[in-house]
Amino acid sequence: MRCDTSHFSLERRDFLKAAMASLAATGFGAEALAMQRDGASGIATRKLGRHDERISIVGLGGYHIRLLDDADAIRVMHEAIDEGMTFFDNAWDYHGGGSEEIMGKALADEGRRDKVFLMTKVCDRDYEGAKKHLEDSLRRLKTDRIDLWQFHEINWAVDADWLFDQGGVKAAIEARKEGKVRYIGFTGHRAPMHLLRTIDRPFAWDAVQMPINLFDAHYRSFQEEVLPVCREKQIAPIGMKGLAGGRLPKEIGVPAELCRRFALSLPITSLICGIQSRENLLQDLAMARSFKPVDEQEMERLIAKAEAGGRDGKLEPWKTTDYGGQHHRDQHKDVDRGES
Repeated sequence: MRCDTSHFSLERRDFLKAAMASLAATGFGAEALAMQRDGASGIATRKLGRHDERISIVGLGGYHIRLLDDADAIRVMHEAIDEGMTFFDNAWDYHGGGSEEIMGKALADEGRRDKVFLMTKVCDRDYEGAKKHLEDSLRRLKTDRIDLWQFHEINWAVDADWLFDQGGVKAAIEARKEGKVRYIGFTGHRAPMHLLRTIDRPFAWDAVQMPINLFDAHYRSFQEEVLPVCREKQIAPIGMKGLAGGRLPKEIGVPAELCRRFALSLPITSLICGIQSRENLLQDLAMARSFKPVDEQEMERLIAKAEAGGRDGKLEPWKTTDYGGQHHRDQHKDVDRGES
């Protein structure tokens, strides 16, 4: 039965119209939603922003894969690569480096590293710290280069200044010249203002990773505020938290497959998926192979269904609580977030 949307606010309808218009008017609908499919795997791919590089529309999340035991984690990663999910996510601080280590073991086997677009994240903002994190990541991941290196958790107003004033971006530029890094980006999950402030700095970012889900449409919306800027500047938007930490299926009954399709119907390059079992992997592979964007009527219904749960941000704790890595909390222990 169709959800009653009579209460749907004009502001939300404006958001919906803007989202759908961006799909139709920017060329994204023609180029990216039609996509290209890998002939062998059938997995759809999209361009990485302004670059010709193409990556799978679903990526394997490095944090969740470490929740499996070593043998199962390696088996799942091998199957993901063999089946065409070739975008891998990680971060220097995930499980104290354990996520990078187990991923490195999986990638070192039978030349699989060369089949993967590998992304990891750096947590320090200063020159020496960023350089050390990169060397740690290269060692753990058993590789000589990172395809996409992203500054992690840009969740404080000071972060944009710190990255440039303390030398983190300088370290990234040097690493790119040395061939240790191919593309440079950053991530954030707290507030769109922090990402926009960083995008606004005089640097040609290659990618920005952010929460993209149904709840996000209603509170501190990255899809409403940041996606249009990324499209304008040809920065590749990478989605995460597509299930809102599992809350969308549990709290409002939207199936995981439909949550993924909603996120991928917006103008993002890829969606990172938290895969904790082979069953999760097979579900996400099936969705990626058969992917079709949700239409305007369905998108409106889904956004309306999420409004009550999403409007105060409580079901997205990364926006409203002290959510995040301990390294970053220690790094900013005397710093106000700058959101007042």
